[in-house]
Amino acid sequence: MKKLESIVEAMESDDLPLDQLIQRFEEGAALAKLCQDRLSEAEVKVRKLEESLEGVLTTQPLSEDSLGAA
Repeated sequence: MKKLESIVEAMESDDLPLDQLIQRFEEGAALAKLCQDRLSEAEVKVRKLEESLEGVLTTQPLSEDSLGAA
């Protein structure tokens, strides 16, 4: 997340030539996608948490299908 923030700051500084701006944009887009993917995985794990009859939280293993792997 800090890397993504530093990319945004660099792009907003107006000190970078166009080719470096494009490179930073591509890097930032890839990092943003990685963050979104990790967030989606965490959401799936949270949904899989179930409270058992004894009140103990348990998790179920995730399959690739449940993550929407392509």
